Amino acid sequence: QVQLVESGGGLVPAGGSLRLSCAASGRTFSTYATGWFLRAPGKEREFVAVIDWSGLNTLYTNPVKGRFTISRDNAKNTVYLHMNSLKPEDTAVYYCAEGRLFDTRDRMYSYWGQGTQVTVSS
Repeated sequence: QVQLVESGGGLVPAGGSLRLSCAASGRTFSTYATGWFLRAPGKEREFVAVIDWSGLNTLYTNPVKGRFTISRDNAKNTVYLHMNSLKPEDTAVYYCAEGRLFDTRDRMYSYWGQGTQVTVSS
């Protein structure tokens, strides 16, 4: 059973930066992908970014391209989401998730963290 724990959320002014972390434990398979998703108030969960197990392949949703970077440190079993030039519309609960496939669809991910709140003030 994979367990994921997010951290790094908080309150930041528009234009600021945050780094979210997703620490994994209990993984027994060697190939997987880790995604970041968000849920804004009153909205459905949305894809943000995904990285494969090697770290060589990444994919981003258009609104965050050029502002967010996903990376991983396999020695620490941790995936990061570096968030720059934050906007009020980035305000949401951010979740990391892990699955066997490199995919943007949340239903393809079997394991989820509890989420971390990101609030961007205008």
